[in-house]
Amino acid sequence: MFPGTVPHDPLAIASPNVPIGADSSPASFTGKRYSASEGSSNPAAAQSSPVAPRIRRRNRMITSCLECRRRKLKCDKTHPCTNCTKFARDCIFLAPALDSASQLKLTEIKEKMGSLERVLEQDVARNNARKELRKGGLEGVQHGGVYDDFEFAPEPEDEKELEPSPLAVLDAAYDEDADDDLMDLGVQMGKLRLTDRLGGFFRPKISEEVTVSLTDARNDRRPPAEKALTPDPAQSISSMPAYFVAPGPTYIAPTSSFFFATGSHGNSLIDFLPSRYAADRLMQQYWYAVHPIARTVHRPSFQRRYDIFWNEVVLGIEPVGSLQALVFAAMFAGVVSMAEGKILEDFGVAKKDLQENFQQGTETALIRANILRTTKTETMQAFVIYMLSLCRDQISRAHSALVGMGIRLAECMALHRDGTEYGLKPIEVHVRRLVWYQLCYLDIRTCEAQGPRPGIRQEEFDTQYPLNVNDSELDQSVTPIKPAERWTDMTFSLIRMECNEMMRILWFDRPKLEKKQISLTAVLGKIENFRKIIEEKYLSMMDDNIPIQQCARAVLNILLRRMHIMILHRYHSSVAIRIPDRLRQIILTSGTELLESAILLETHRPLAPWAWYSGAIQQYQVAFLLLGEVWAYPMRKEADRIWCCLDFVFEPPTDLSRDQKARLILTEIRDRLDVYSQARRLRAPTGMLQRIGMSPHGMTDDDGSVSAPVDAGPGADSAVHIGGGGAPNTIMGVRFRTDDDPDPPPQETSVESQAPSLTFSTSAPTTMSSGMTPDLNMTDELMNDIDWNEWDKLFPPDINTGELNMPSFS
Repeated sequence: MFPGTVPHDPLAIASPNVPIGADSSPASFTGKRYSASEGSSNPAAAQSSPVAPRIRRRNRMITSCLECRRRKLKCDKTHPCTNCTKFARDCIFLAPALDSASQLKLTEIKEKMGSLERVLEQDVARNNARKELRKGGLEGVQHGGVYDDFEFAPEPEDEKELEPSPLAVLDAAYDEDADDDLMDLGVQMGKLRLTDRLGGFFRPKISEEVTVSLTDARNDRRPPAEKALTPDPAQSISSMPAYFVAPGPTYIAPTSSFFFATGSHGNSLIDFLPSRYAADRLMQQYWYAVHPIARTVHRPSFQRRYDIFWNEVVLGIEPVGSLQALVFAAMFAGVVSMAEGKILEDFGVAKKDLQENFQQGTETALIRANILRTTKTETMQAFVIYMLSLCRDQISRAHSALVGMGIRLAECMALHRDGTEYGLKPIEVHVRRLVWYQLCYLDIRTCEAQGPRPGIRQEEFDTQYPLNVNDSELDQSVTPIKPAERWTDMTFSLIRMECNEMMRILWFDRPKLEKKQISLTAVLGKIENFRKIIEEKYLSMMDDNIPIQQCARAVLNILLRRMHIMILHRYHSSVAIRIPDRLRQIILTSGTELLESAILLETHRPLAPWAWYSGAIQQYQVAFLLLGEVWAYPMRKEADRIWCCLDFVFEPPTDLSRDQKARLILTEIRDRLDVYSQARRLRAPTGMLQRIGMSPHGMTDDDGSVSAPVDAGPGADSAVHIGGGGAPNTIMGVRFRTDDDPDPPPQETSVESQAPSLTFSTSAPTTMSSGMTPDLNMTDELMNDIDWNEWDKLFPPDINTGELNMPSFS
C-alpha cells in the first residue's frame, strides 16, 4: 500500500453523518465537487492524499444465524444449526425479507427522509446566501427579505405588559346618518390637514383628548388678566365657517363617470388636444419636473411613441386609445406640476381651467382605451401617471378605490411577476417594473390617508426593482445586466421604491407588535440596519451641488425619519406605560429632522421644480405630535428648532408667546376636528371609550417603590385620569405641565421622572370601567418591549443619551 492512500474496504459502512438515501459523494451537500487541494493548507499533502470516495455497502440477504456470523463459521442454515446445537448456543436468525406492503412503506419513509434532507440543504444554502447579501448591501435583495432575518436577543420577561395606545385602531366605522356630501379630507390648519386618521390609524377621539387637556386648570399657565379676556376653552364653537373642511388648491377629484362610463364616449380627441407647440411645452415640463421623481415611462421609447402620435394626428388618423391615454396623462402631469404664474405666462389661461381640460381629456382617453378590461401595459402606464398626479397631496376615498382597481388590473396582467419570467425584452421588463412599483407606492400612500391597510403583500409578488441605469443604456444593442454604482436617471426613483417597500414591511410588523409576535427592538433594528445599508449605498452617489441630487438627499432623510415615527407614535400615546426618555428622544430627533427636510424641500429655491410633489413625501402630521411635546416641556433641547418648524406649518400670529401660540393652535384644532367628527358621525369602539377614562399604571421612585402622584390629596380617589402617554391629561401622549410642576432638572435627570401626575378633579367619585384597575406593581423604569443590550448596539449611548432638556442655568 502506498503512503498517503486510503485503504479500500468493500465492507466499510458509510459514515453515519451521510443522510440515508443521499448521494455519498463529497459534492452532494454543496452542489459542487471539491478538488483534492480543498480543505488542506498544505498543497503537497493535498496532492499526495486524494480523498477517496465513500463506498456504500450493498444490501445483501443475511441467511446465516447470528452466532455463526459473529464467529465467522460456516452455517448450515438449519434451525437450530449444527454449530449452535453442538456448543449449546442460542441459534437466532434474522427475520425473513419484508413482504411487498412493508417494503412499499419502507420505501415511502425513505423518500420522505430524502425530501426533508433536500429541504434542509436548501435552507442552509439560502441562509448562507442571505449572509452574503448582508455583507454586500441591498444588491439583489427584494421585498425586505434580508431585514426579516436579523437575529436579536430573546424577548425579555418584562416585555409582556407592553401595550400600544388603544385610542388608535386600523378600522373605522360611521353612523348611518353620516353626511356623505362632506368631503372626507379632514380639516385644514395651516399647512397641516388632519382627518380621522393619523399616521394610518383611525383616531376618532382626538378632539376629546385635546378638550380635556385644555379645560384642566392645572395646564393653564396664563395670568389672570389674560384669562379674563379669552373665552372658556371648554366651549367648542359649534357654528364655524366651513372653509377649513373645504378641499385645498392641490386637491384633484376624479370624476364620478370615470368608473361607469362605457367605451363609446361622446367626446372626441380633438375636443381636448392642444396645439403641437403647447403639447411640446407640457412634455418639456413633464421631463423636467415629473419624470425624475415619479418615473413611469422609458423616455426614448415613449418619445418615439409621442412622435407617432402626432404623425397620425397630422394625417387625420386617430391614434390607438392606449397611446392617446398615455400622451394625455403625461401632459396632464405636466400641467399639475407647473406653477400658476408660469401657466398664465406660457398659455394665457388659469391653471384650474387648463388642468380641468387635460384631466377630462385623460379620463376620456382612458375610457376609450377600455381601462376596466385592458391588457396593455401602455394603458396601465397612463392610468398610473394619472393617479400619481391626483394622489400627490390630499386623498379621498375615491382615490383609494381607484388605486385598488389599478392593483387588481395590474395583477390580472401579471405585473406582479417579473418580466424576465416571460422572456420579455429589457425595455418591456423595465417598464413593467416601473408601473408595478409606482402602484406599490400608491397603495401605501392611499392606505395611510384612508386606510385600513395595504392591499399588496410582499410575499405575493416577485417583481424586481428596476436596474439603476440610464434610460439611454436600455436602448443600446447590448443592454446592462447589473445596476450601476453611480447616479443615474433611475436613482431617485429607486430610493423612493426601496424606502416604500421598507414601509410596507413596517405596516405588517405593527400588528405583529400588538400580538407579541415580534419585539419592538427587532422592528427598530430593521429600521436602523435598513438606514445604514441604504445610506451606504446611495449617499456616496449624491452631489449637493446638483439640485436633483440635493432633492433626493432631502427625500431620503424624510422617508427614513418617518419610519421611526410610524412605529413609535402609538407608544408615545400609550395609556398603560409611559415611554422612556431614550425612545422619546428618537421621536423628537427624527420628527424634527423630518420637518426640517420637508421645509427645505418646499422652500429651497433650487428645489422648486419638484416642490409640487412634496405632499406625496410627507403631510406634516408629525408637527401635531411635536406641538404637544414642546408645549408640555418648553425646555426641550430641540425646542427652538421645533418652533421654527411649527411657525412654518401652522402660521400662528407672530406677536404671541410660544405658550399662547400652542394654546391657540390646539384650541382651533380641537374645534375644527369636533365639527368634522360630528358631521362624519365617527363611531369609536366601546373598548376605546372605556380606555379613555383609564388611569396609567403607578410610577416608581428611584428605589423601585411605587409612589402615589405628588399632588395626590384627599380628592385623589375621585379623579378621572385621561390616558395618552402613560400620564393623565395628554395630547398625543404628552402630559402637560402646570404651575405646580417643578422646574426642569439638570441634564443628568429627565423632567418626566420628577413631574407630578396630573388629575382632573370632579365633584363626584368615578370608577374605572369594567373593573379595570391600575396595577401598582408596574414600573416604568424601562419600556417593556425594549432589550437595551441590543438597543445600545443600534443607538450608541454616547449619541442617544436620553437627555431631552437643556441643562439648568441655576
